[in-house]
This record gives sequence, C-alpha cells and structure tokens, in this order.
Amino acid sequence: MSQPITNRYEFVLLYDVENGNPNGDPDAGNMPRIDPETGHGIVTDVALKRKIRNYVELVKGDAPGYRIYVKEGTPLNDKHAEAYLALGRDPKQVSLEDISATRQWMCANFFDVRTFGAVMTTDVNCGQVRGPVQINFSRSIDPISQQEVTITRQAVTRPEDLGKERTMGRKHIVPYGLYRAEGYVSAKLASEPQKGTGFSDEDLDLLWDALIYMFEHDHSAARGKMATRKLIVFKHESDLGNAPSHVLFERVKVERKPGVAVPRSFSDYTVSVNREDLPAGVEIIEML
Repeated sequence: MSQPITNRYEFVLLYDVENGNPNGDPDAGNMPRIDPETGHGIVTDVALKRKIRNYVELVKGDAPGYRIYVKEGTPLNDKHAEAYLALGRDPKQVSLEDISATRQWMCANFFDVRTFGAVMTTDVNCGQVRGPVQINFSRSIDPISQQEVTITRQAVTRPEDLGKERTMGRKHIVPYGLYRAEGYVSAKLASEPQKGTGFSDEDLDLLWDALIYMFEHDHSAARGKMATRKLIVFKHESDLGNAPSHVLFERVKVERKPGVAVPRSFSDYTVSVNREDLPAGVEIIEML
C-alpha cells in the first residue's frame, strides 16, 4: 500500500443540472430538495458520496484495496466477519487489539472506508474510522424552480387493463440549477499513527477523477443532464494546513452575468478565483 498523503487540501466543486432531479426528498414526494426559507436547491453529501463510490467501483471493480464497503444488497456485518476471518480472529471473543487490527484491515481493503470513514461498531465490531475526506451539502447559486411534469405511458401491465385510459405519472425536475459543494481532505486523519486510514496520493487522484467524471456514468431520465463544471483545489504545503478553509473558499466567486434574470445554462454565470495575496504555503489548482 502506498504512503498516506502529507498535504492538506480543500476543494470547491461546481456542477449543474438541466431538466432533472439532482437529489429527491423522500419526505416531500421525491421533489428536489430545497431550502424553504430561501428557495435554494440542496444536495446532500450522501448523494455525492454515492456517485463517487459508484465511479470507483466502475473503474476499479473488486481490485485489491479498492472494494466498496457501502453497497446495495450486501450486509455490512458480512464484510466485518470477512476481516476477522482474514486475520484468523474470533468475532465472538473480541479484544481491543482485534478491533484495531480489523479496523486497519477494513481501511486497507475498502476505498470508501479509507476515504470517508465508517462506523463499524455493529454486532461484528471493527471499530470506528474518521475519514480524511468530508463534503458539505451542496447549495444552488440561485433559487431553483421545482416543477412537476405530468407524463403518460402507452403500454399496460396486465391484459385486463387493455382499453383503459393511459397510465398517468409525474416527474419532478429542476429546469436549471448550478450547485456548489465544498470539501476537505485531512492529511492528519490519513496518516496519524494507529488511527490514520492510509488514504494515499493514488487515492486522492482517484477522488479528483471521480468528482470530475462521476456524472458521466450516472445518467438517467430522472436526473436529466448533470455535469461537473469546475473543480478548484487548494493545496497546503503542510499536513496541518497553512490557512483557514473558509478564507480559501471565499476566494471562489460565482456570479450571475448582468442582464440574466433567469439562468438556464452554465454560460449565464461567471466564475472567478482570487489568486492575489495568497496565504504563504497555499497553491490553487484548477482541475477543471
């Protein structure tokens, strides 16, 4: 396994949606999530992490060290038991040493545990991992318009339904929305002795690729047209960091162009990055 990262990072991700639902709210009939006070759209961190996991699984498959821990249809305890079996330990007689060893095994074998962390204190206890990569909720630059579109289906399911009226349904879409997410990569949580996850530079490169290309392999009629537009990374010289994250995030400005009343494309916005008087030891890298 490669050595853990030694630099702290922050990043700003800009992505947009056209005639789709980027993240439905099950408590609101799967309508696009929204801040009720401002009307701005919201996408949860869980939704983005799911897309990152899917991309990594698509690229790496079950390659050693790059398996995915949080997957549909696979019990988590089975993976915990696999760790105990691989290390020759008994999951029914667990010591602190067993938990530490299985925790390290899980980090070494599962990309998303090594990256995002995991709470594995279940019936088969593999401990708890604080992940070095964390992502905030995304928020749209402008208020979004939630639209409900009626659709029809020509085909019927059962023969006895022939001759009945066509089946009616609904789709929930955002005509257009540009979303901004901010994230953090902690070198300390990757490299700390005993508790570090081992998140490496190779893992980091895969994360950047996932953020850029994750929507390219996630297209569906429900999500419409989604694309990553900008990925701006702040790299620190040190593992602890050389400037507060919020100060760096404020250097990325996204503004609607003059005369645009209702934005309907990425070209309706201007993205600027303030590179003047950068804090010492901080580098700005535009990945996209």
